[in-house]
Amino acid sequence: MADCNRRDLLRMMASGGAAVAAGLGTAGALRGAAPARPNVLVILTDDQGYGDLSCHGNPVLTTPNMDRLHSESVRFTQYHSAPMCTPTRGQLMSGVDALRNKATSVTAGRAVLRRDLPTMADIFGAGGYRTGMFGKWHLGDNSPYRPMDRGFQEARYHLGYGISSAPEFDNDYFDGRCRDKGVMKRFSGYCTDFWFSEAMSWMRERRQKGEPFLCYLPTNAPHGPSWVAEKYAAPYRKPGLPAPFFGMIANLDENLGKMEAFLREAGLRENTIVIFMTDNGGTGGVKVFNAGMRAAKTQLYDGGHRVPCFVRWPAGKLRAPGDVPVQAQMQDILPTLIDLCALKKPEKARFDGASLAPLLRGSNSIADRMLVVQYGQIPEKWDSCVIWDKWRLVYGKELYDIQADPGQQKDIAAQNPNVLGKMRGHYEAWWADIEPGLRDFQPISIGAAQENPATLCSSDWQEVYCDNMQDVLGGTNGWLGGTRGGPWNVFVERDGEYEIVLSRWPAFAGLPLNAGRPPQKMTAGELPEGKALPIAGAGLKIAGQEQTLKTAPSDTKAVFRVKLQGGARTQMHGWFTDAQGKDVVGAYYAVVKRL
Repeated sequence: MADCNRRDLLRMMASGGAAVAAGLGTAGALRGAAPARPNVLVILTDDQGYGDLSCHGNPVLTTPNMDRLHSESVRFTQYHSAPMCTPTRGQLMSGVDALRNKATSVTAGRAVLRRDLPTMADIFGAGGYRTGMFGKWHLGDNSPYRPMDRGFQEARYHLGYGISSAPEFDNDYFDGRCRDKGVMKRFSGYCTDFWFSEAMSWMRERRQKGEPFLCYLPTNAPHGPSWVAEKYAAPYRKPGLPAPFFGMIANLDENLGKMEAFLREAGLRENTIVIFMTDNGGTGGVKVFNAGMRAAKTQLYDGGHRVPCFVRWPAGKLRAPGDVPVQAQMQDILPTLIDLCALKKPEKARFDGASLAPLLRGSNSIADRMLVVQYGQIPEKWDSCVIWDKWRLVYGKELYDIQADPGQQKDIAAQNPNVLGKMRGHYEAWWADIEPGLRDFQPISIGAAQENPATLCSSDWQEVYCDNMQDVLGGTNGWLGGTRGGPWNVFVERDGEYEIVLSRWPAFAGLPLNAGRPPQKMTAGELPEGKALPIAGAGLKIAGQEQTLKTAPSDTKAVFRVKLQGGARTQMHGWFTDAQGKDVVGAYYAVVKRL
């Protein structure tokens, strides 16, 4: 299952993309047959709000390089993401609404894209582009959802939501760990510096080889913990200011300046489409400045999902730099790039987004439409925001006119029954199409040749919010985890005997199951103490089989062996018990190997 749908998808895409690659290749452009295809650089920062830029009016934070890009770009000033990061990333990569593409949450078995959807990288690769991503993926840590499984030919990234997530455990922002196409490696320096440096090195190589490229650069900064070198935080060490958070943005801005210098020096600036965005509403800086908006990350008012979107392409004959106040969304970027780069849309692809190319080329409007912003660990009807021009319908009942009331303080639903009825009607139809598939969880592959063994983490427990390192350190089952945590949805790729190793701590930690852990000093912060737990046994359920065993105080893992039939979708659930057989905690980590 890991490969069959995607093999068919990519075969169809490649047959259509060959003509594009042949007709618009670099060699052809040099002969005058066609202009060189544009390169694409998509930069997505993490947890930086609309108000966290000085060009948007922040009275404290200084972002000169972001401001420069702002001044040189077409700016979509009513542009919307999801209110949280994974749903935004899934919508960006697929052009499909989060509840339809299945990446609806940051955890809980809902943080991966449907296997059958073509991604941005798939489409660019089929069109003859080289594809690379550097930074935060957060659309699946296991096969078949990793970036290299989803079309990126080069991929250096971290796991989970960030360097301090449960999958990464004790990783550091400085001199930490990353994955290089799935292989764990060490990086030197600060994480943001590393992502930018790796992206620039890769783009330079593409330039030298005359290869058009898609470079996706999603940083994990300024997502917390706010760890950054003091020289960046120092200017903001004043009462009431989030100095380390602003310092992380200052470092990002510095790297954006280095990127600009690189593009100029490498001769890439004129024919590279640069798109700069953030992944959700504000976080650490909203108490300082939130651009007059209500709410922040995770919330359904504009402060939770209105984000920057700057588009620059000097050679692209776009409209003059300036503001475009038309409603737009993250799902629009992929169809827009397909148009701008003359790529072939996969025959069966169905985008919820629309191309913004007409607006970028000078039109003042596109077809009237309503947008739906919704995400969630357990999505529920009306837990949404419907956007229609100046109107916002929140929770299906609150109606705001953001032109007259940008802070969304006055609910005017009672005064506008016709508008309310139209927007509710749109949502009703949208929900009716979405709802039947909401329980279709996307399974992680086990026993797949491309990832054997596979290491699973509590961040993918079904409908349980347990993706933080603090959950592991504190010995909790997360939110809605009961006494055993939650199950993993898995797909058994091949018949055979499987070894399933359960642990409370990641394997590289080497700690006994019942052991605590002292606080750990990091380069710019500290991890809290890990709690000891009375673990004396373990249990496993998978494919209708259940096993239990006793563990010794010195055991670092509980090892099970089971025979599984390939081609089957099932659930796997591991947990730990005390000496009386009472549940203690779910197994945060499981290493599954087909023998």
